[in-house]
Amino acid sequence: MANYTLQINENTYEVNVEKGTSLLWVIREHLGFTGTKYGCGIAQCGACTIHVDNEPLRACVLQVENFSSGQKIKTIEGLSENGDHPLQKAWIEAQAPQCGYCQSGQIMQAAALLEENPNPSRAEIKAKMNGILCRCGTYLRIIKAIEIAASNQSTTKD
Repeated sequence: MANYTLQINENTYEVNVEKGTSLLWVIREHLGFTGTKYGCGIAQCGACTIHVDNEPLRACVLQVENFSSGQKIKTIEGLSENGDHPLQKAWIEAQAPQCGYCQSGQIMQAAALLEENPNPSRAEIKAKMNGILCRCGTYLRIIKAIEIAASNQSTTKD
């Protein structure tokens, strides 16, 4: 067992876990941020997408010891305090989720896209969201939600 200090959702956490423990399990099981989901365990589905220094990464294949040097980790819980991030509102407006399992990963990937490109084209949305799997097949509603969020962001900045 080893102690690790992690910066998650703008707070500092100390955890004592085995070296090699998946960052996903630390986030979910040790710290209680259960919005980040386990999907495949091999970084192929995207359900476990988090941000590390604003880059979307798959937490299931990241080891905790690689994140104890001050990188800023953000989970879906850190996206907004009240669930009022433009993407979260747009997800409801577009009725994007069906079962909901992949949605936190979808939203985290979309948030990275809009941070990088506040006004993406449909083709850019599809390219950036490729690789975040949805078993229910709500891809068209997910794209619509991202378009709504992008539109709402651009109107609030004017």
